[in-house]
Amino acid sequence: MSRLFPTVFRSLFLALVWMIGMTGTDALAQTPKDTIWVIETTDGNTYTGEILELGSTHVRIRTDIGELSLLRESVKSMKRLDTGMMKNGEYWPENPHASRHFWGPSGYGLRKGEGYYQNTWILFNQASYAFSDHFTIGAGIIPIFFFGVSSGIPVWVTPKFSFAYPNGKGSVGAGTILGGLIGEDTEGIGILYGVNTFGTRERQITIGLGYGYGTESGFSDYPTFSLSGMTRTGRKWAFVSENYFISTGDEFAGMISAGARYMGSHLAIDFGGFIPLFPDMDVVVMLPWLSIAVPFK
Repeated sequence: MSRLFPTVFRSLFLALVWMIGMTGTDALAQTPKDTIWVIETTDGNTYTGEILELGSTHVRIRTDIGELSLLRESVKSMKRLDTGMMKNGEYWPENPHASRHFWGPSGYGLRKGEGYYQNTWILFNQASYAFSDHFTIGAGIIPIFFFGVSSGIPVWVTPKFSFAYPNGKGSVGAGTILGGLIGEDTEGIGILYGVNTFGTRERQITIGLGYGYGTESGFSDYPTFSLSGMTRTGRKWAFVSENYFISTGDEFAGMISAGARYMGSHLAIDFGGFIPLFPDMDVVVMLPWLSIAVPFK
């Protein structure tokens, strides 16, 4: 198994690079930000085009199906189109969960005032909120008290700092995930990590390094490496992979994954599978993954 890790790591990296290359810069033709707008109405419809008139009672917009006049009272939101979010005249909504892959963080953070709630397999619950463009903090809980358990309830916090590249082609992030048990006299455990993401919020590769620690026992002697990626494959779909390689000194253990993300206008649903890799492991087991993330402002 130890000989397998360099091959797995190299194959994953090349596969992620290939996936991103297949949806290269020509996949999303850029549109001038000062002329194209996205208007969402209260009935759930979305219109993309050039605003011809912005009156006190109505908005007139030129779309690919012609000119439309919308009542101002029916307009829920208006925003300039982000560059690179048009394909063949169709608006692709931004990835609603670009700051994470399945669960692990990317280098990108939330923007100020943004937040999300994520639920994984019903029991794992986490909410995060950005107090600035550079600082996000989240908190999670597994509410086993619903089953009559009054102590030993798992909780965690996830503060994260992030700084995007000036050219918009990547971002670096650093933070920690610290967890413990409510009502139990045990030490907290966590991981201190740094991640570097290459690419955009829509197509990216993330390399990470982390050290596990205990609040009483200190840091581990060996690091954990991560290699993850995400690439847009369609208006509502993305390919996602999140992989970990853990050094134990003489050997490696790890976990690899692959799956898909469905992106609705106000949610993201992830599903896929994780395969554990351990020394002398003879049986391949896949652990299913299913989660939903709902953004809010």
